[in-house]
Parts: sequence; structure tokens; C-alpha cells
Amino acid sequence: MLVVGAGVSGISVARGLLRDGHDVTVFDQRSDVQAGGGAVTIWSNGETVLRQLGVDMDRAGQLLSSVQVMTSKGRRLVTLDVTAVVNRLGAPVRMVPRRVLLERLLDGFPTYRIRCNSRAVGVVTTRNGVRVEFEDGSFAEGDLLIGADGLHSVIRDVVGAHDAKPTGWCSWQGLITLPGLTHNQDAMIIIGEHGNTGLWPAGGSELQWWFDLPWSHNFVRPQRPIEVIRSNFTGWSDSVDRVLAKLTDDDLARSPYPHFRHPIPRMGQQAVTLLGDAAHTMPPTLAQGTNQALLDTMVLCKALSDLQKRTNGNFGDLSSALRWYEKTRRRKVQAVSRVASLQVCHGEAVLWPATFVSDRFQTWALMTFLRWTSHRRMSAEISRTIAATVPAPS
Repeated sequence: MLVVGAGVSGISVARGLLRDGHDVTVFDQRSDVQAGGGAVTIWSNGETVLRQLGVDMDRAGQLLSSVQVMTSKGRRLVTLDVTAVVNRLGAPVRMVPRRVLLERLLDGFPTYRIRCNSRAVGVVTTRNGVRVEFEDGSFAEGDLLIGADGLHSVIRDVVGAHDAKPTGWCSWQGLITLPGLTHNQDAMIIIGEHGNTGLWPAGGSELQWWFDLPWSHNFVRPQRPIEVIRSNFTGWSDSVDRVLAKLTDDDLARSPYPHFRHPIPRMGQQAVTLLGDAAHTMPPTLAQGTNQALLDTMVLCKALSDLQKRTNGNFGDLSSALRWYEKTRRRKVQAVSRVASLQVCHGEAVLWPATFVSDRFQTWALMTFLRWTSHRRMSAEISRTIAATVPAPS
């Protein structure tokens, strides 16, 4: 089996396939496997899949207990009880630097199965499966191909899926070391009329920060972006002001990151499918991108495992298994993408009615949404099966 993309999505699905006894090779165009960017939120649905994959997340990042949402003028909107979500869904919620998550995924992963400097440029369907052609003239053949190569996926282009569309927003974001703001398990989101910001502890003294502002194709990057950020967000809270005082233009060098949303692709063809951001890039509003990629991994691995069982270890109708995976994920991930694409920024008058909705109800709504979109019954079945096959300690 061939996987294009050695990021979090690609390594996750490769781990799952190896766990289930498949022969897997991962290809990546970069010279080495490393994760950039800031931190990601692993909600209970994603944490459960990481457990199924045998990934040790102990002491990785920062466990969260609540998310406080406020307006830019200091009005409290809601405090989401993350502890209640954890207790109901059975797995913790954590903020973890992307580099740490990838390190944990690679721990114990056979690195000889990763081939770097392999830029895919074409895909050819063969009688026995699929062939991936690379920029240097080499190629690789396998039973199936999984495109896990992110927002600008080459494999997505090959299968003819529509390009991602910008949402009109972007994030200036990163990690900062700032003792005193990261000692607890509470995250903060502040919503304004023309932007929003978030401060989430990411483990140790690291803090994930972001500032969301409008963006368009004719965007011209300012020479002093920190001045733009400060002019928009100074005075929103004491914590935000402390972050702004420490940030420099160097901290903003890799930003901004425009928000995109992929139209969820229709059914694929033959022995090719997509996974993670290659299939469904979405705005970071719900912090569900990584979690949805992990759920893709869970469902795809189950589809292929069930196929093997039906065909006594052989790969009967592989295409039908891939189409079942795509159909099973489509409705759920489409709902997540749609909610994540809703506009967050609003004025005080629009946000004010939210203060009359109880924290308990809003926490329940989040919990219900996570349960419905996470294939809970399937996940529980997979976890039980994996637990039953792990030998008891002597």
C-alpha cells in the first residue's frame, strides 16, 4: 500500500495499516520528516484513535479543563466545561505542539518505510492496482494509493477533486514561551467585530496564540505585521496585551495562514482515495482538522480490515471498500466542515444573547456534536477488538 504525505495524517494511517498487517510505504517530497506550525487541539475523538494506534500521548502537551469565550469588550459569553466532555466521551482533551504529536506518531514507526525526496507528479491505474510516478523519474506500485498530502494535494488534483476555496480569513499564529500564562488548564477565545484571538496552553511554558483577521487574494503583507496585529487587538485582555508585548515581527515571519475550505469530494475511483486535509481542508475554527484526519484513519483501516476478513486475507473488491470509507466519512466530515466555516466574528449586539444560554447547555451541545460526528459505535467496537488482541502482562 502506498501513502503520499508523511505528515500527521500520512503517518497516522500508515501506523494503522501496519497494525493490521499491511505492507505500507510512505512517500514525502520533503528532505526529512518534521512538523512545522504551532500546536493542535486533540479532542476526545482524536485521542481515542491515537490510543487505537498505540500512540503514547502521556505528558504530551497540556491537558485542558475549560475553554472560556469572551467578547473583545470583556463580556463573558460561555465557559465550556471540557472536563465534562472528557468524562462523557472517555478520553482527555489536550493542546499539543504539532512537532510533539508527529514525534509520538513516529515513535516505534519503522523509518525505513518512509521515502523522502519523493515528489509525486502522476498516478496511473494498472491491472494489479496503482502506480505513482515521481519527479525524478522513479515510480512505485501498490494495491492502493492514499493521498494524505495536505491542502495542496497532488493526489487530489489527479483524482479530479475541486480545489479549496479561501474563506476570506487568515490566522497569524504560532507558539511562544511565556511563563505565568500557561500554569493552568484553561484556554481562552476572544471574539470581536472584525477579528478574534485565542490563547491556549500547549505544555510547559509554551502558549499557542492566534489572531484572525480578514484576508483576500490581493493581500499585501505589511512590512511591520506586529504593528497591524497590535492595532487590532491591544486592550482586548491583560493576557492578550502580554502576548502582544512579547511578540516580534520574527514571530510572525511564517504567518499569515489563509483559511481554506475544500468541497468534500464525491466518490473516488478504483484504488485511489484521499485522507485528512487532502480530502477536507477546513478553517481551524473548531480545532477539528487533525481529529478528522484521525477519524479518517480509523474508518479507512476498518474498511480494509473488514475486506480482508470477507476475502480470507485477500483483497477482493478493493474499490468497494474505499467507496464505503468515503461514503461513511462524507456526511460526518461535511457537517464538521460546514460548522467550522461559519463566521465567528460578530459585534457585541449580536453576541449579547449568547450570555443568556447556560454554560451547561452549550457544553452539552458541543459534546453532542462531537459524539454524532465521531462514529462512536464503530470506535467502541474497534477499541474492544484491539484490547482483546493485546496480550495480558505476565
